[in-house]
Amino acid sequence: MGLLDQFVFKAAEHPWEFEAIHALNYKTFVEEIPQHDSNLDKKLVDKLHQGNTYIICVNEEEQKLAGMIAFRDKRPFSLDQKLENLDSYLPVGRSLCEIRLLAVEEKFRYSRISQELIASLVQHAIDCGHDLAVISGTLRQIKLYKYLGFVTFGPLVGTEGAQYQPMYLTLEAYSELKTRSRSFSKETPELANDDRMAFNFLPGPVDFSKQVQEVYNDNPCSHRGDVFVRDFQKVRTLLCTQTNAEQVEILMGSGTLANDAIAGQLALLCKPGLILVSGEFGRRLVKNANGAKLFFQTLEIPEGQSFQRLEIERALKETPDIEWVWGTHCETSTGVLNDLEMYKEICAGHGIKLCMDCISSLGTVPVDLGGVYFASGTSGKGLASISGLSMVFHNHDLQPAPDFLPCALDLGIYQAAVGIPYTIQSNLIYALLAALSSHDWEQRFEDVRSWSRIIRRKLAEIDVPILAPDSCAMPAVVTIVLPEIHSSETIGDTLKEHGVLISYRSSYLLERNWIQACMMGVERRPPEKFVRLLKKQLTR
Repeated sequence: MGLLDQFVFKAAEHPWEFEAIHALNYKTFVEEIPQHDSNLDKKLVDKLHQGNTYIICVNEEEQKLAGMIAFRDKRPFSLDQKLENLDSYLPVGRSLCEIRLLAVEEKFRYSRISQELIASLVQHAIDCGHDLAVISGTLRQIKLYKYLGFVTFGPLVGTEGAQYQPMYLTLEAYSELKTRSRSFSKETPELANDDRMAFNFLPGPVDFSKQVQEVYNDNPCSHRGDVFVRDFQKVRTLLCTQTNAEQVEILMGSGTLANDAIAGQLALLCKPGLILVSGEFGRRLVKNANGAKLFFQTLEIPEGQSFQRLEIERALKETPDIEWVWGTHCETSTGVLNDLEMYKEICAGHGIKLCMDCISSLGTVPVDLGGVYFASGTSGKGLASISGLSMVFHNHDLQPAPDFLPCALDLGIYQAAVGIPYTIQSNLIYALLAALSSHDWEQRFEDVRSWSRIIRRKLAEIDVPILAPDSCAMPAVVTIVLPEIHSSETIGDTLKEHGVLISYRSSYLLERNWIQACMMGVERRPPEKFVRLLKKQLTR
C-alpha cells in the first residue's frame, strides 16, 4: 500500500482534528519558521481561526494529522494586513479568497501531500464560487506554487526570518493545469491514476493500479504460446485460491455472459429451480433464465432488504421439487449483501444446487465459493482490472454439450480445452494477473470496510437516507434514496461537473431517483468531497 493510501483529504470537523491543527501550526510557524512567540502549551491558534476552513490530510482511523492548509473568503485577509492596497495588484472583477497556513509534518515533506492539499483547497474554493485565490507563499515552496499556476506580485512581506512572496492563482490557470494533467495522463496512461482531480465512485470502469495499466499496454501475444498458456493457468489458480473454488472458466465478455453460461448449464439439468429477487440484478437473472428456457419460480422481497432463512426455507417447503437456487451475493442496485454462508447451509441441507452472481462482491469482500455449484464474476469491478473478462466458478467437472448449447456458452468445452478453447485477448489476461498478484486482499477488504464506515457515518450526519441498513449493507456500494423534490440526474450531472463520478444514469436508478457511490477500484477515494457537494445540492 502506498504512503498516501492510508490518508484522506477532507475539511476539518472534529475537535481532535483542530487540536492537531493547532499543534502542527505551532511546530511549523513557531519552532521551524520563527514567526510567532513560543508558549508552554506548544499550540498556536491562528488569529483568524474563526473564519478559516481547514483542508487536512489525515488518517482518520489512527487520528493522525499529516498536513493542513487553510481557506478564507471573508475580508480582511491576512495578506491585507501585510500589503497595502492589495486589490491594486490583482485582476479586477474577481471573486476573491485566501489560501494560508500550508504545513506538512516533516516525514511527509517529500510526498505529494503539499500538492494534494493545495489542489483540494483550490477545488473547494471553486465549489464556493471563487475564481481568484491569493497566498503568502513561503520562499521554500515557490517552485511548487509556480508549477501549480500561481503568479507572483508585489514585494516580499513578513519579517527577516520569515519572508513570504505574495502570489495569486486564477481559475483559468488552474483549469489549464488540469487540462495539461489529463492530456499528459492520456499520453502516459501509466500515470493516469495519479490525477486526483476526479473522484471515481462508479461501479465500473474502476481505478486500477499502475502495474495493470502497464501490462495492458504491452503488445499482445498468441493465446496458444507456451508462456501465455502457463500464465493463463496461473490466473485460474489465483482466482480459485482467492475464492476457495476448485475450478474456474474464463470467458471473453461481460458478467451477463457468465450468467448466460450458468443458465445454459442449468438448462442441461432439466430440473425446476428458484430465483431469488431483491433488486435489478435479481430480475436480470430471471431474464438470463428465460433466455435459456429454464423451469423456475421466483421468490421476491422488497428492495433494500436481504433474504432471511425462514423465507427461503418456506419457499423450498412449499415447492419440494426445486433442484437449484440462483441469487445475487451483492444486489448491486440496492447496496445489499446477502448471506452467502446461510445460502450454502440451506441448500446443502436440502440437497439443492446453489448458483450465485458474485460479480460485485468478488474482490471487495471475502467470498468463499466452496460448495457452490456455479458462481459468476468479472474482471472490471472489485478485482480492479480492465473490463472484458468474465468467469464462472464451479466445484465439479463439466462435460461438453455441443448439441444443446452455443459453443461460446458451453462451459464443458472450456474445461475440456483446459480453459482456452477459443481466442482470448492476452492483454486482458495479463492485466487481471497483475491485479490478482499485486494486492494484499485482506488489507483491500479492510480498506473497503473502512471506507464504508466513513461514508455511511458522514451521510447520516447530513440526514441522507441510505437504502440498505447496516445489518445487510454491502461495504463497496452505497445506494441513496433522494427526496422527490431533487432529481438524481441533475445531482449526478452537477457532481460530475465538479469531478465526482457517481452512478446515476442506469435506467433503474433514474426510475427510482437513486444515486450510488461505490468503492470498486484500488484507489480509496475519500468521500468528503462527495458528501459536501451532495449536502450543498440537497439544501438548495
